[in-house]
Amino acid sequence: MTALSSTERTKLRRSKDKGREDRSHLYAVLRAAFICHLGIIVDGTPMVVPTVYGFDDDHLYLHGSVASRSLTQPATTVCVTVTVVDGLVLARSLFEHSINYRSAMIYGVPQILVDPWDKLDALRIVTEHVTPGQWNYARRPSTKELAATTMLAIPLAEASVKTRSGPPDDADSPDAALGLWAGELPLRSVWQDPVPDPALPAGIETPSHIAQRARL
Repeated sequence: MTALSSTERTKLRRSKDKGREDRSHLYAVLRAAFICHLGIIVDGTPMVVPTVYGFDDDHLYLHGSVASRSLTQPATTVCVTVTVVDGLVLARSLFEHSINYRSAMIYGVPQILVDPWDKLDALRIVTEHVTPGQWNYARRPSTKELAATTMLAIPLAEASVKTRSGPPDDADSPDAALGLWAGELPLRSVWQDPVPDPALPAGIETPSHIAQRARL
């Protein structure tokens, strides 16, 4: 798999050992989450917007309302970040405390998708990333709904990935003689049992693609 591009914006200047250059690491981070943060300048002021996303090999797709000012600016470079927290790193000294994480930072000029079929395909990618199986289960967007939806495509051409894992870094320091506990406090997000809408008529069962995911 091809390496990630190295540009002045993506070049790591600190903690270079945490950098991951293979594109597979970018895909792994994107698969592990479904909310990203879109950074953009609006009327001269920085704005960071959380939004749902999906992706394929070449593009990141973001979903948002046409009314969102952050998605209707002239073509300028934006920055998108995705972060997954895997746990706390509790060291012997507060200075050495850290977090185990996986993160990606993507730069690009977003393309606002106009063709209805392109928008539908982007919506399918986002839907299947967030809830696999839901695209073929739920009602798809009407013409009016599609017109009221903005889909952005951002090339996955300029990106950087950083990760941290493992115990604290102070085992060989003088603080090791303090006799204090140190280690990791892992964090894991899990799906719980589906909660039906109270307005559902009797007899409507939870779809298998949702029930199965809750058991993961």
